[in-house]
Amino acid sequence: MCALFLLAATLVIDDYGVSPDEAYQRAVGQAALDYLAGDGERALKQLSHFHDRYYGAVIEAPLALLERIPGLEDPRDISLGRNAFTHLFFLVGGVFCYLLVLRLFHSRPLALLAMILFLLHPRIYAHSFFNSKDVPFLTMFMISLYLAHRAFRRDTLGAFLLCGAGVGLLMNLRIMGVVLFAAVLALRALDLAFAGSVGERKRALLTGGGFALAAMLTYYASLPVLWTDPAGRFAELVQSLGSHPHQPLNLFRGEWLYSADGPPFDYVPVWVGITTPPATLLLALIGTVALAWRALRHPRHLIRNGPLRFGLLLAALPAVTVAAVVVLENHVYEHWRQLYFLCAPLLLLAAFGLHGIMGFAGGRWPRMGAYALAGAAIVVALVSMARIHPHQNSYFTVLTDRTTPERLVSRYHMDTWQLSTRELLIDILDDHSPRDIQIANLSGIRMQSLSPNDRERLAVTNDFRSAERTFYGIPLGQSCRDPRLSGAAVYTLRLYSSTLYCVVDAAAYFGDRRRAALATEPLSRSVYDIYRDGRTLTYLRDGCPLDDIEEGWPRFFLHVVPVADKDLPSRRREYGFDNLDHYLRHYAVRLDGNCVVVMRLPDYPIAVVRTGQFTGDGVLWEADIAFGEGAPDYAAVRREALAGEPLAHSVYDIHLAGRALTYLRDGCTDEEAEARFFLHVFPADEDDLPPHREQYGFDNLDFTLAARGARIDGNCVAVVPLPDYPIATVRTGQYDDTGTLWQEEFAPADGE
Repeated sequence: MCALFLLAATLVIDDYGVSPDEAYQRAVGQAALDYLAGDGERALKQLSHFHDRYYGAVIEAPLALLERIPGLEDPRDISLGRNAFTHLFFLVGGVFCYLLVLRLFHSRPLALLAMILFLLHPRIYAHSFFNSKDVPFLTMFMISLYLAHRAFRRDTLGAFLLCGAGVGLLMNLRIMGVVLFAAVLALRALDLAFAGSVGERKRALLTGGGFALAAMLTYYASLPVLWTDPAGRFAELVQSLGSHPHQPLNLFRGEWLYSADGPPFDYVPVWVGITTPPATLLLALIGTVALAWRALRHPRHLIRNGPLRFGLLLAALPAVTVAAVVVLENHVYEHWRQLYFLCAPLLLLAAFGLHGIMGFAGGRWPRMGAYALAGAAIVVALVSMARIHPHQNSYFTVLTDRTTPERLVSRYHMDTWQLSTRELLIDILDDHSPRDIQIANLSGIRMQSLSPNDRERLAVTNDFRSAERTFYGIPLGQSCRDPRLSGAAVYTLRLYSSTLYCVVDAAAYFGDRRRAALATEPLSRSVYDIYRDGRTLTYLRDGCPLDDIEEGWPRFFLHVVPVADKDLPSRRREYGFDNLDHYLRHYAVRLDGNCVVVMRLPDYPIAVVRTGQFTGDGVLWEADIAFGEGAPDYAAVRREALAGEPLAHSVYDIHLAGRALTYLRDGCTDEEAEARFFLHVFPADEDDLPPHREQYGFDNLDFTLAARGARIDGNCVAVVPLPDYPIATVRTGQYDDTGTLWQEEFAPADGE
């Protein structure tokens, strides 16, 4: 069976693309090798800048060593070598799955079925060729489970020392391996508590302590970045567990999840359910139920080393892990690849389920029927993988709502690493005569997966200068839904019945957008002039630096405030706006030295768009644009307000009507109209504040006249709705670069 999987790997290894994380992982491995080679200070300084510096050296260092083989210089050969190594390690995990199931049930056919089901998880099979982060961790998790079972079965110091070394390497790959570290110590503590003699207690203490020491020493020895400051570096590692340097994006059930509070409680279970073969899940459920039933019938067996206790440990691992992710608000993004290691306990639980069915049925023919069902599950998995090859990384089960391709791609992340770009580039190359082709420089285009001749024909850039070349842009995300692309699109690439890419003639498309924009008046003038065409914003800048596009900085912020908060995705409502921040290189090109950015806006009615650019040092420029969709009749609002008494007199008179403040200024000057307003609302009960405002003690509703009002016959009018909770105090006024121009503080209504 191993030979068959190796043969299959040689046939398909060249069909997969290269992940965008490969460059970062290679850098971690090279820096670790340099550190081991004696270039400590420089390598340590280099490692300290990597977010991934605390995991992966044990696999990335050997992969980096491959690149130093004489003659292995072409980027494509290096990538194929890395893919081969990663996949071979994955197959080793399958072998240990076989060995573990064989030890548990003493059945070679059952062990072989478990191994095949483990290796034929469609998503993980694809990832085993290009993902040197999550799949090696899964493999090491399976190996560590085998070593843990072996240690408890033999109950010797040597076995626990070996298990500790395995768990130490597991934590090197991802600190999440501490889950298994804690589980082994918990079981050893259980053995200590129920030991029947002094000798058994001593053995439990000795082997448990040896395991912990071996795990910690292996972890320290295999992670060079810890060597100079073990305590300080480990504290930094623990502090960084719930953080991520970039804002992870999760398309989940049709909503983009941006919250820093981690994924919702059902995020992981839903993703596992819609991307894992149903037969595996069903068998795992049967296995869990069978184990629970046995535990209820024989509770004393829980304190003894045996298959029942080990099976219950397997059932607890996924539940504890998912609970920890939710409670600790850890980031899980791009579906559930960070938790692929849960496939190890799930598959072993499936083996328990299959074994339980055989034991319950009894007899030869029922046993053969159970094997036939497992074989059918394998055939179904193989057919599914063959049908969508080489895009198994976007496998969804029949349980997923696939009514239309558009529905699936609009509800869940698909090819998150954009590996299918390789196939797209090959299609473009095949459809053109041998000449240079310029491709937009978008993340996910990894040239090293192509042959040297193909790479020579492609120029990857966002700086389109020569009209003699063929230009292609690949707008991602909402830009693909722009109906104006229908005439410019030359390809649509479907991945598992879902369109992922719109490929257009970039020079023609962006050039047309620039000419159409220049024929109208801009909504705002700043570093970029901003134009509106329906639901699309076009940003234009003459003479923009090429570095801005190629490096991605400064970054654009784009905050869309709807007329009604109910139109926002549920996890955006607490902020009051939709966040469409983006990098310049993802949505822009440079034509003849001029930058053109095209952004598609949401379809719901929009009150205000706030946009601009920022760097790590702060905001470079910003603009508020009033869309006027759903805006009140400001003339009528002014007349109604003038009929009553204002709450406050200042540069602006402030009136209250219902749950909205009205600002009036007769004969206002340009300066009075352009200065920004601050509006700070202090609630009667601070518990009513949105979570992101609690640290300040008030709600910040700052605005501009352009966003919330209008000038009518030289008079300024602005209307701002107040929150629904009881309000104690409102502080408001205007400010500019020199400071506060005026301010007033008042209670909005009696009794609040």
